[in-house]
Amino acid sequence: MSEPAQPHILHADLDAFYASVEQRDDPQLRDRPVIVGAGVVLSASYQARACGVYTPMGVNKALQLCPDAVIVKPHFTAYSDASKQVFEIFEHTTPLVEGLSIDEAFLDVHGMELLSGSSTDIAAKLKREVRETVGLPITVGVARTKHLAKVASGVAKPDGLLVVPLGGELTFLHPLPVEHLWGVGPVTARKLHNHGIDRVGQIAALEEDALVAILGKAAAHHLHALANNRDPRPVHVGRRRRSIGSQHATGLSRLPSAPDELDVTIVGLVDRVTRRVRAARRVGRTVVLRMRFGDYTRATRSHTLAMATNETQTILSAIRALVTSTMPLIRREGLTMVGITVSNLENDDAFQLALPFGRRPPRAVDAIVDQVREKFGASALTRASQLGRDDGMSVPLLPEPLPD
Repeated sequence: MSEPAQPHILHADLDAFYASVEQRDDPQLRDRPVIVGAGVVLSASYQARACGVYTPMGVNKALQLCPDAVIVKPHFTAYSDASKQVFEIFEHTTPLVEGLSIDEAFLDVHGMELLSGSSTDIAAKLKREVRETVGLPITVGVARTKHLAKVASGVAKPDGLLVVPLGGELTFLHPLPVEHLWGVGPVTARKLHNHGIDRVGQIAALEEDALVAILGKAAAHHLHALANNRDPRPVHVGRRRRSIGSQHATGLSRLPSAPDELDVTIVGLVDRVTRRVRAARRVGRTVVLRMRFGDYTRATRSHTLAMATNETQTILSAIRALVTSTMPLIRREGLTMVGITVSNLENDDAFQLALPFGRRPPRAVDAIVDQVREKFGASALTRASQLGRDDGMSVPLLPEPLPD
């Protein structure tokens, strides 16, 4: 007798990823409330979340809620290594993997029943392999659509496995709070609650025009479809992101003591980002400077280059120009965070080389530096301005490049 059909889309999501890596690597942190970050909470263990700590809360407020929490500076090399190991397990599970971020992905296991068993069996095996091989907890949701698989993993956290049976999708989805729908943040949730809409089923029961009056056309169409489990999107393999960035949050309420110190931070961020862009075999045309000030307001400045590049010096020069143009605002308001992003990315196999050719081009220097760092470690070659600085404060605005 054949087994009943099962849904085939998995959403696998590592639990409190940064905090879990820290607890894995330091036995003294296990079973304790852990907060990863400096100035801003980047990740909180479930012990800290139980006290009301969440991302991106300020660390000072988090400590008021959870005085026993241990504050840990981020170690992005460890997170990147763990992510690569987990994605190797994903890709050994099925060739159809769509990475969403450094710690989550969709997997399509359709047609793998004879080889690997049911989707429930596959999900359970994946959880075991991640725990035994990488030492981290992971939650897996299984459903007929991508959205519902993601909802299922959210409901099952932490370290859970939840399968939404075929035919039972709406029975599972409709009693859930509206916050479980993909795209419902605090602002949208507040608008819905103000109209007495608290459950997903209430959204599904509304005429879409009535929802438009509350949320606007685009959001209403999106949420009405998800509330009725209409999500035809397939799992996309090898999707490439359009930007790569990094930021530095100092927790200071003022500009560093000298402009030179800010420039040192900028140089470190550009080095990190351009290295990632080249590792992903990409080039970008737009550079973006992001800032957060002492009063928690934010500002963004951008510049589009004449041609796409991944050269460190070219991007550094563009970012420095943006910083110079913004310096009066920085001096007046005080700076607590600076970030850079290279966007409008495209593949690096079809872009024009810059002139002149008469001397060793910056690309060749970048390539040599990258090769040394890849072979001997990221700290094998360091700019003089970066000596003695802790690079662990650099916070990715976007995840490390996922395996292609």
